[in-house]
Amino acid sequence: MSESSFESLEAVIQDASFPDTDLALRRGRHIGRDDGSYDFLVDAASHLEPFYRRFGCELVQRSDGYFYLLPSGDRLGRRHLSAAEMLVGQTLALCYLDPATLEKSGTIEREVLLQRLVGLIGQESLVRTLNPRRKRLLERVSEETVRKQVGDAVRRLADLGFVELLDDTRLRLHPALLRFADPVRDQQDPSGALARLVTEGEIVLGEPNEEEDAAADDEESAE
Repeated sequence: MSESSFESLEAVIQDASFPDTDLALRRGRHIGRDDGSYDFLVDAASHLEPFYRRFGCELVQRSDGYFYLLPSGDRLGRRHLSAAEMLVGQTLALCYLDPATLEKSGTIEREVLLQRLVGLIGQESLVRTLNPRRKRLLERVSEETVRKQVGDAVRRLADLGFVELLDDTRLRLHPALLRFADPVRDQQDPSGALARLVTEGEIVLGEPNEEEDAAADDEESAE
């Protein structure tokens, strides 16, 4: 680790970059080289690592070029990704690992993401995965429902620093997506292994909250 230009933690905290950077990390954002605060974190990491440990967190710097906070306790809370966010995140990680994406400067079309999802698990399975509490879903609204839920997941992943929303049709993929490939990164063919995880539904889910249950019930009643 290079020597910090900051003489103390107090100097780090007094820096103009600290408040927004601290809030972003605490909200779960992954700060990469494209973020304005990345260089600040590189410079201040030696002071901030012990600082965040006092809050039960580890400030992680990955060689892929991003920082994030990893809670080791409950003091800052944990936010589990939804089924849709995990599934979309894993699929975007596959797209990130695809050489064709590199040729396009790390950008993909939203339609490519949808096609990749359908290709991996099939249209019907995709609908059921994204709507696990729906007893039935009319065919005429299934495609619209999938597009909405995938769009919501992409926006949430953008808030967390995994992707950048360029416009209504294109996304820029960030290295932080490789976190979704962590379970298979040591395997000989990580892309193939990750694709199998997606196909087999190997995703970590949090318990749905009451609000989500109520929304699902209302949708079923409306049908």
